[in-house]
Amino acid sequence: MPDLSTSYLGLNLKNPLVVSAGPLCKDIGNVLRMEDAGASAVVLHSLFEEQITLESQDLDRNLSAGAESFAESLSYFPDMETFQIGPEGYIEHIRKAKEAVDIPIIGSLNGVSTGGWIRYAKLIEEAGADALELNIYFLAVNPETTGSHIEDLYVELVSHIKASVRIPVAVKLGPYFSSFTNLAARLDKAGADGLVIFNRFYQPDYDLEALEVVPNLTLSRSSELLLRLYAAATLYGHVKADLAITGGVHTVEDVLKSMMAGGKVAMMTSALLQNGIGHIKTLHEGLAKWMDEHEYESVKQMQGSMCMKSVAQPAAYLRANYMKVLGSYVVGAKS
Repeated sequence: MPDLSTSYLGLNLKNPLVVSAGPLCKDIGNVLRMEDAGASAVVLHSLFEEQITLESQDLDRNLSAGAESFAESLSYFPDMETFQIGPEGYIEHIRKAKEAVDIPIIGSLNGVSTGGWIRYAKLIEEAGADALELNIYFLAVNPETTGSHIEDLYVELVSHIKASVRIPVAVKLGPYFSSFTNLAARLDKAGADGLVIFNRFYQPDYDLEALEVVPNLTLSRSSELLLRLYAAATLYGHVKADLAITGGVHTVEDVLKSMMAGGKVAMMTSALLQNGIGHIKTLHEGLAKWMDEHEYESVKQMQGSMCMKSVAQPAAYLRANYMKVLGSYVVGAKS
């Protein structure tokens, strides 16, 4: 039997299969089933900055500003009263999850500003969370906001939270940066224990009849994994932070590729929403079988085995691959 164990954020995990933050994690019964199916850790659903802000009624004041000018734009924002769990309830949820299972429980904060985040990061730690995932989801819409300013906000936020808690802190990021590798290096230097690549931008759609902006949720597919593999393969060996791959992990092959690119863990939510929590067991068994058939003794043996560090000139290699892909397409060929 091959050794499936790995380490992530200083936590010793029995395998690289981790449940990412999502709606399934709101139910303690589901968390128990995840452990039974073979998940090595669970990232709980996120506590959103808007939920914290709502307590002081700042959100209502901010949303009401400008309502007379562009009323339709307010449909971008959710009705925060529909969130069934607020900050205090979230802290209690962590305590219950820790009592229910033996695998590590990772709390999640979703936002960008420091403010109340430091307070809740501390409370999440006190509630017993084994680590904290900071899901920074900030989309710049002001043309005067520079890329460097946004990156500085990210680094500042990580630095402040790292200085406030003792548990490991992972940073979940999107791919939309001019030089993602540079930002990753800065976050690594700021103390991030892990980098989770990547969160997904759920593009809203327009209802032309109601003149409203409507949510448009599309679950991930394996094809989305390629961007994550490239980023992990580029970063591996250049940052101390552990790499977690999320977004597009559905199959045993997806997990294997994630490890070979340099990931310490492969995270999933969409695959479980589509196939059920029992899909974790399928992946676990498939991973062990593949490794046994291909004579891999451990997951650690394959981690980073296909990273860019082994390529003398990564930029030239990627450019050559780009040219090769374009040149390989045959017009009129059937897919």
